[in-house]
Amino acid sequence: MDTQQDYSGPQRVFSGMQPTGALHLGNYLGALTKFVDLQNTHECLFCIVDLHAVTVFQDPKQLANQTREIAAAYLAAGVDPAKAIIYPQSQVAAHTELAWFFNCVARVGWLSRMTQFKDKAGKNSERVSVGLYAYPVLQAADILAFKATHVPVGEDQKQHLELSRDIAQKFNNDFGVPGFFPLPEPLIQGPGARIMSLRDGTKKMSKSDPSDNSRINLTDDVETIAKKFRKARTDAGMVPEMIDELAGRPEVKNLVGIYAALSGLKDQQVLDQFAGQGFGVFKPALADLAVEKLRPISTRLNEYLANPDEVDKVLASGAERAAKISTPIMAEVRKVMGFWGT
Repeated sequence: MDTQQDYSGPQRVFSGMQPTGALHLGNYLGALTKFVDLQNTHECLFCIVDLHAVTVFQDPKQLANQTREIAAAYLAAGVDPAKAIIYPQSQVAAHTELAWFFNCVARVGWLSRMTQFKDKAGKNSERVSVGLYAYPVLQAADILAFKATHVPVGEDQKQHLELSRDIAQKFNNDFGVPGFFPLPEPLIQGPGARIMSLRDGTKKMSKSDPSDNSRINLTDDVETIAKKFRKARTDAGMVPEMIDELAGRPEVKNLVGIYAALSGLKDQQVLDQFAGQGFGVFKPALADLAVEKLRPISTRLNEYLANPDEVDKVLASGAERAAKISTPIMAEVRKVMGFWGT
């Protein structure tokens, strides 16, 4: 994949999470652990994407607290504001300004092919907000307002990242500025990139799932974690010996993958440890491991939530630092596009 297309700027990582509900084990293993690793190797911006959240109605009385909660989860998981920038999307004007410019570059046909919009809108596509339809354009602006070169994404977001690359390429071509915007690449790293529901191994673990038993929330206590894993769906078989025996057993594959991600083992090493044993042995062992790994995070998370002023200081400082990066980039964009005063 030819990412840089003559781009010679710094290597930079951008990612974000919506402030729409408590974070869960899938978020932790699929994103937060990656953020912690990436902050040690890359220049990183980790955003709370509250502008994306309001593509569907959010209670104004809760939105700020929800934003704070996501920031607290970043901090509790080990994201260090001295190493990475943590900030709320709505506090950096470049996101919305560049999104409008990109709305005028992107093509309607590109957006119409976005499968996530079709999934979310369903049969009510005429009644959803314009914001939900244009969501991927704002996502492109999030990334390119900082000329980010890499984005940690799950498989379900790769199509949106391809759109970001298409928009960057078209902007560079339309305005005759090769390499002005990089073509951002996906970072899909290591185990735990896709954690599935505890109730249905074919569906991604989600904070919007109506069943709380489908996920392990980072705020769950020890008893709740143990209970959810005991109730996790499996099948009538035993833990198999080989990975290829997990085919057709999505719930078992998911639990093995969770154990592997939490323990730092390979899936086959987990099977070697539990092969031939029943789930009455494996699920309690998984619950104990999850409690061991998540308890310190849950403790820190609750400490941050009890001290909102500390979290707010991190967010305010992060917004200031993010704006320092995006402001000169947006000045360049306006000049390239020919706006008066540039």
